[in-house]
Amino acid sequence: MAFAINRLLAALLGAAALAAALAAPGLAAAAPAAAQRPWMDPALDPDRRATLLEHELTDDERIALVHGDMAMPILGAKIPAGAIGSAGYVPGIPRLGIPALQETDASLGVSNLLEMRRGDVATALPSTLAIAASFDPALSYAAGAMIGREAWLKGFNVLLGGGNNLIRDPRSGRNFEYYSEDPLLSGVMAGEAIRGTQDQHVVSTVKHYAFGDQETGRMQFSARIGEAAARASDLLAFEIAIERGRPGAVMCAYNRYAGVHACENEFLLQRVLKGDWGYPGWVMSDWGAVHAVAAAKAGLDQESGAQRDPKIWFGDPLAAAVRAGEVPRQRLSEMVHRILRSMFAVGLFDHPPVPAAIDYAADGTVARRAAQQGIVLLANRDGLLPLPKTVRRVAVIGGHADAGVLSGGGSSQVIPVGGVKRLVPVGGEPPFGPYMSMIFGGAAPYAAIKSRVPQASVHYINGRYPKSAADAARRADVAIVFANQWLGEEGDAPDMSLPEGQDELIAAVAAANPHTIVVLQTGGAVRMPWLARAGAVLEAWYPGQQGGEAIADVLFGEVDPGGRLPVTFPVDEAQLPRPVIAGSGLAGDAPFDLDLGEGAEVGYRGLAARGAAPRFAFGHGLSYTRFEYGGLRVEGGGGLSVSFDVRNTGARAGVDVPQLYLTRGCAGEPLRLLGWSRVELAAGETRHVTVVAEPRLLAAFDTLQHRWRHPACRVEVAVGASSVDLRLRGAAALDAATIAP
Repeated sequence: MAFAINRLLAALLGAAALAAALAAPGLAAAAPAAAQRPWMDPALDPDRRATLLEHELTDDERIALVHGDMAMPILGAKIPAGAIGSAGYVPGIPRLGIPALQETDASLGVSNLLEMRRGDVATALPSTLAIAASFDPALSYAAGAMIGREAWLKGFNVLLGGGNNLIRDPRSGRNFEYYSEDPLLSGVMAGEAIRGTQDQHVVSTVKHYAFGDQETGRMQFSARIGEAAARASDLLAFEIAIERGRPGAVMCAYNRYAGVHACENEFLLQRVLKGDWGYPGWVMSDWGAVHAVAAAKAGLDQESGAQRDPKIWFGDPLAAAVRAGEVPRQRLSEMVHRILRSMFAVGLFDHPPVPAAIDYAADGTVARRAAQQGIVLLANRDGLLPLPKTVRRVAVIGGHADAGVLSGGGSSQVIPVGGVKRLVPVGGEPPFGPYMSMIFGGAAPYAAIKSRVPQASVHYINGRYPKSAADAARRADVAIVFANQWLGEEGDAPDMSLPEGQDELIAAVAAANPHTIVVLQTGGAVRMPWLARAGAVLEAWYPGQQGGEAIADVLFGEVDPGGRLPVTFPVDEAQLPRPVIAGSGLAGDAPFDLDLGEGAEVGYRGLAARGAAPRFAFGHGLSYTRFEYGGLRVEGGGGLSVSFDVRNTGARAGVDVPQLYLTRGCAGEPLRLLGWSRVELAAGETRHVTVVAEPRLLAAFDTLQHRWRHPACRVEVAVGASSVDLRLRGAAALDAATIAP
């Protein structure tokens, strides 16, 4: 969505209004017998059902289905009759049994911006980055299923989730909503989350298609990247996610690609998405991303939040264009067919939402498990962690750890179960500045730490003054500093520092007590000028509903830190492809180019190609035990299969994520992830692991032949614990291969 609004305002809907909305005819109209409505026969495939139903529509009804309203009271909009109150609403057509589309944000839980639905909370998941850090597709599926289930039980049938832009810059404001810098990891994890949501009979989007990789000038910039590099990076991430998750809708982005807005970009929408990939669902716009009725001819199927556009382009202007023959009538029918097809495929007709009580306790366990598996132990000098339960004096410092855990801002903001524990205004210029606030909720880390060591003296110091914090740390056996970097929609961080003097705070505390543990709650990678003095560092991301408990679980060794970095942590901004964010300092509406000169060599790939060493590598993460790899076997031919043994050589159970990398491809391609396996092993246990490489990662996209191709050749691979910690190396001969786009 187009809003970076996360301050909770006075409720605008009461319980009675909500109940009336849920009972509206468009939500789940009862269907007469299948004989009268043959499209209601579940034995028919979704395409046939959509064709039968689309033929019954009038042109006015078709137009009504291809544009939707904002369903929130902001910027002059009102909640439409029949809408629950959420991001968007498309009225149903009761005479034909077509349910309304009740659309809610987003990937981290069911959003309730402005608290339109008074008292309506939801389970807040950790950030998408945290889920990606688990390297566990099953966890991503469970997270998507949890959100989908809660959405369905609240009366929603469309989830505006599936954020899947590649993370090209750690300063980007929405990185916490995306998965990683790697197309394979992003595609797999996003696809599983989408699949989990849609198995609950809720349509999931995948977004923001494509190259919406920064917030600065997101309405103005044009991404510049060659087709081959585009196919091997951002587009490959979307392609894999769509193959695995089969999302009902694709949401196009605000930005331009090759000079053309994404929501009217014929190359992206028609040639690649619907042509090469054969995508059968519908393309919806982001809120305020449509610029002309011609977007319909370019492949856009539905205008979302139409009041945010200069005109409701897919209302009267589209109807007039169809009558004049400027937009073929068949194209309008196709737009509607795609929407209806996804509605049938996901089950919106056959399994309409039935609002009911939600088991928040059970869903909280999903959030806790996601946080546990996503926390990354970056550094652990002299085995400082895990903390013994015999510790006597603990200083917990900063980060509002006495209140709750931090969440990211914008349209993905969730009002967590238990409500908001602390709201800290950030401020800024109108119209959105007054609503910009950091929200802390869920389990408070301070209370969770105290509960683990009830016999100890545990004190909280707010960290406003480094000297006071250092004095408290000096008197403690161990100091735990919580440091926050709040990011949100519609803005990027200007640099990689921890804001508000937190780097100086950590440095002072670490100088006073060498047993200092830093817990980072950030939207991505940050600089760490104090790293050499810190005893241990945990990256907790935005850890969600049960984040405080999960952090304590890891600190005290109740859970092994199984997270691995889904993004590189550079040393500083000098290692970034664009040390200065493109568009910085330009007037708000000035167009500019975002030159993605790194092409497909994003993150760890680019650093490897340049021979540069990061602060912490992609895939890095420490455990409380040790793992060894051996018994490598590499098989080539028509594909690439690599098997090896993983052994836990330590004295306790733990989690490892061995990763398979291509180190030299058919054309000398630089480092790239080919696959991985997440394993949990008891002390002394050995497991035999097989990883089959994604074929497109062994090939290059040939723009002339319009195919993925590689010749018969010899490739070199390595198995390791990160992109720089490569322990086993091998090679295999591959047959020549051609893969359709």
